Amino acid sequence: MAQKKYLMAKLTSCLREDKIQLWKPPYTTENKEAGKEMKELVQIYSSKLSINENDTEMMLEEIRCKAVERGAGNENFKVTGIARLDVYLPRRKSRKVPLEINLLITGKELRSQIAQEHELQENAIKIIINKKQLDLGKTLEDQGVTHNAKVMVLQLEQSDEETKRKVQEEELECKKEKERNSKMRRTKKGLEILAEREEYLDQDSVPYLEIANQTGRSIEIPPRAKKALVLAMGYHEKGRALMKKKEYEAALPYLLDADKHFCECSAELLNTVDNYAVLQLDIVWCYFRLEQLDCLDDAEKKLSTAHRCFQRCYGENHERLIGIKGSCGREKVLYLRLYLLQGIGHYHSGREKEAAEYIEKASHLHKELYVDPYKVDSLSVLGFSGQEARLALRACQGDVDSAASLLTNRREEKEQIKKEERAKRKQRKEDVNKLKSMGCPERAAQIALHRTKGNLDQAFQLILNSPELALEDDDDPGSVAQYEVSQEGVDILMYLGFSRESAEQALKVFKGNIHFASQILAHYGGVLPASLQPSPEGSSPSEEMASSSSSPTDSAEGSSSQTDEDVEADAVSEIIEDIPEHEEDYLDLTLEEEEQIIKEYLSYIQ
Repeated sequence: MAQKKYLMAKLTSCLREDKIQLWKPPYTTENKEAGKEMKELVQIYSSKLSINENDTEMMLEEIRCKAVERGAGNENFKVTGIARLDVYLPRRKSRKVPLEINLLITGKELRSQIAQEHELQENAIKIIINKKQLDLGKTLEDQGVTHNAKVMVLQLEQSDEETKRKVQEEELECKKEKERNSKMRRTKKGLEILAEREEYLDQDSVPYLEIANQTGRSIEIPPRAKKALVLAMGYHEKGRALMKKKEYEAALPYLLDADKHFCECSAELLNTVDNYAVLQLDIVWCYFRLEQLDCLDDAEKKLSTAHRCFQRCYGENHERLIGIKGSCGREKVLYLRLYLLQGIGHYHSGREKEAAEYIEKASHLHKELYVDPYKVDSLSVLGFSGQEARLALRACQGDVDSAASLLTNRREEKEQIKKEERAKRKQRKEDVNKLKSMGCPERAAQIALHRTKGNLDQAFQLILNSPELALEDDDDPGSVAQYEVSQEGVDILMYLGFSRESAEQALKVFKGNIHFASQILAHYGGVLPASLQPSPEGSSPSEEMASSSSSPTDSAEGSSSQTDEDVEADAVSEIIEDIPEHEEDYLDLTLEEEEQIIKEYLSYIQ
């Protein structure tokens, strides 16, 4: 298959260089059949490319027929508006077929037609066009699908033999499709929850995602940029988890979603992290393992982007990486996969010299990065995991003693970072408790300390100046309206010199927190600030905040989620499960797949 692609690419390149248009006379007759001059071309290119004449004739005829079909399709589209799509069927049916379609039909209708014509179970396939999942509810035109677009069909489940496909199986596939869609929705929900969570929350009870640099220390990123980055990295980790299981059909949609969210990050941010480069590699690798590289028009561009990003992050000669981590052996696996994919791309495009150069580079790196299993066992005896051993041996060029020393030092560094984080959390809890003792609600204290970077005096002043923070502590803002103010609380505030009306309003807003109510009233001269005053209609500030922050649709959906908090907890747990414990998990490639592919393509070239 790969060799045929290479030869087809060589022939196409030769035809282009010689300015030969096979779809025109004398190579194609008025009846769209092959002209006599095709025989002469067969002899010329058979000799030029050292291919036997039968194979040359078959491939030239295939190129000619495709060109004629494309020309006829272009004319038909101009006259009727009926578009021609190139449909790339799943690996099991690996082949490309044309499909004439009206671009005004919906994605669901396209999926149904493809499934029906090629005996695929409709609920078991996903369709990718222009590196995006097909939206079943929108028309093809609204989704930017154009004439001659490439349509990639992913088969998420291997269907049974035709004789076993009955109504019960259709129902089963329908359930599986609902389950897959439900998983994707849960992933999106979990990532959005984690992206919105802030560091001021108690990590011991409420998990949140923290972004760290290459040494493992957390880094500060503006909230909006952090949200996009968390979503992008979360989808990427979900896709990588599926790639490890060789479930490339299921992984690709998550990777494409990650790519979309990375594009929302600033160029400055993308230039400082290698995550985006790794994602580009993973997307191209997925298309390659699905045998659908033809569907990825910008594969070469993605690989070039990855290469440039690595150079910016690591340095032209890895000098920045060596300065930070002391070595570059671990990251070389990324270059191995990069060179291999670039070599494959050149080979499929008929550029054998460039293909040989890059695949030889990959082969050389593979020999350099090979890890001796006996050395891994030696480090395992010392209490290190296989993953730790492989990464350390590559960093230390296979030296066991140096690897053991590196791992020991790294564990000590990690433990020191953990100690510092524990100390920070302890101090933060103490500061929160101090503010609580001064009457501040817990959530308001957490937010204020976060915004003032732990300055206790500034945090207290912030709460006084922005008492609305106290309302963020309410799980049910609407419950303020039903809160019954105690006479005892009113009497205490009146004894301190505040009017009955102000006392009742403050206690109602702050749910009976006498200490905090007195502090706010004293700070604002005995009355609540305008932002906390009830509206003329009588609704409380908390109710107004709740109604302004949600639409009728949101509130309808929110009521169901509030009745079952486990739904959100499960969504978050699924995300956490897919995040690897080791920060360099993405560098721990066994290189077994790569070894086989290198051998395969070297044999083609040789």
